Amino acid sequence: MTGAHAGAARTVAITGANTGLGRDLALGFAAMGYRVFGTALRAEGVANMRDASDGKVVLGVCDITQEDDVEQWVKSVSSELGDGGLNVLISNAGTLTPGPMELIPLTAVRHEFDVNVFGAIKVINAFLPALRTAQGRIVQVGAVTGRLPLPFDGPSSASKAALEALADVYRLELKPFGISFVIAQAGNMRTGGPAKTAAASERMTEAMSAEQRELYGARFDSFASTLNQFQNSGLESDDAAQQIIALADHAPAAPRVPVGPDAAQLLKLASESSDAQLDAMRLQLLGLE
Repeated sequence: MTGAHAGAARTVAITGANTGLGRDLALGFAAMGYRVFGTALRAEGVANMRDASDGKVVLGVCDITQEDDVEQWVKSVSSELGDGGLNVLISNAGTLTPGPMELIPLTAVRHEFDVNVFGAIKVINAFLPALRTAQGRIVQVGAVTGRLPLPFDGPSSASKAALEALADVYRLELKPFGISFVIAQAGNMRTGGPAKTAAASERMTEAMSAEQRELYGARFDSFASTLNQFQNSGLESDDAAQQIIALADHAPAAPRVPVGPDAAQLLKLASESSDAQLDAMRLQLLGLE
């Protein structure tokens, strides 16, 4: 990959960089000598990362669902990049809304897509001029569920599936400019996600009426419990970050890379099994049968 001027530090921008996987990515890139920029939802996240990185990671307050926020952040980062452009963009920010599709409010489904899909598109497009300058690379953090959707994980699975399609589109459209596009298909990771998933699942359970609990309660509880077990036994956050950081420089760029041993195994099953086989596997895997 080509970059900025000889001797200049390589640059990376990371969305959702103040917590979980994003935080580990930011600190990992900084340790490798990158100039690191990123987003946080609140000012305290900016300050915390500044202290944790000894000032090597520069975050800006930015809600990627707000177009004005994205435009201001990208403009600020681009002014810092100068003539060298941006070497790497890690599109990492994401959210998860578990529950039965019948019961999840449409506003929550829209929010999931606002963060996971539309926000990602806005950030990617805003950085394309800087990425063209550096002939840089985009790494989109996706999930195995983009290829193997799970019951009670509808909005997240659907949004990750949308990212899979967009990865193919962007990769081919940006190829003439020397910009490579990689989607990291993450499996279970211990990146702060389990606690957030547990809290989101609890909120859904508490919001159910007695009739809704009769319909879905036992199966959803089984899903939530099993998913938390999987996430808590998943790839350590540091290890996941290092695997994704390696994608920034690996040549040639692979279109898709599973992150974690479970990801590679599940994606292989998804590509080789029939729908009936996958249905049975998903139900058994989640303790729903």
